[in-house]
Amino acid sequence: MAGHSHWAGIKHKKGRADKIRSKIFSKISREITVAAKLGDKNPEMNPRLRAAIQSARAANMPNDNIDRAIDKSEIGDQSNFENIRYEGFGPKNIAVIVDTLTDNKNRTASSIRTLFQKNGGSFGTQGSSSHNFKQTGVIKIDYNKISEDKILNLSINAEAEDCISYDGEFHEIHCEKENIYKVKKILENDIDSFISTSIEWIPLIYIDINKNDKENIINFLESIEEDDDVQSVYSNVKFID
Repeated sequence: MAGHSHWAGIKHKKGRADKIRSKIFSKISREITVAAKLGDKNPEMNPRLRAAIQSARAANMPNDNIDRAIDKSEIGDQSNFENIRYEGFGPKNIAVIVDTLTDNKNRTASSIRTLFQKNGGSFGTQGSSSHNFKQTGVIKIDYNKISEDKILNLSINAEAEDCISYDGEFHEIHCEKENIYKVKKILENDIDSFISTSIEWIPLIYIDINKNDKENIINFLESIEEDDDVQSVYSNVKFID
């Protein structure tokens, strides 16, 4: 875990809270619908849909919800969603990347810009903060599903770049983004369920934040993540106790 942002672990814990479960379901459902609309309805033939369904199951989303989200992709007058990335800097000049899935980019841009400004941050152009990150394939597995030694060996055999274990929470495997489904297919020989499979922005440079500023930073990042159009939030913050 050395040098790795604690924000990933904090998001994982927050994601299990019942009070935001419905919002999580809504965001995953949207991803399932869009993935099914853009590709095959069979998850075995559509890696994006397959990953979204696995995320849904990891979040304990009922199968009926998953089926409805897939069926919704066949509605003729469904709004066209698009993935848009926003970048900027938050309190203490932390770099932030916001991935959204929206049917109204003007609404989303205005909302994200306001959240940055209200919290003393600055809303930037594409590329303004992403040079602090690398796009990486990230596969997360429940910590209790497999031992640290075994997942490390599997990761090496799959030619992954890194394997990080968050004690009692999850294992996180990193690989080149182009190889994510190749690596996952190898892992599936020994692992039957995953928390998530996604392309994420992993920081190259971190900014250390002490405990006095921790709550303010977390509140800022959570306020962005709670926006209905936001799918993921990445930051190069590293909290120091």
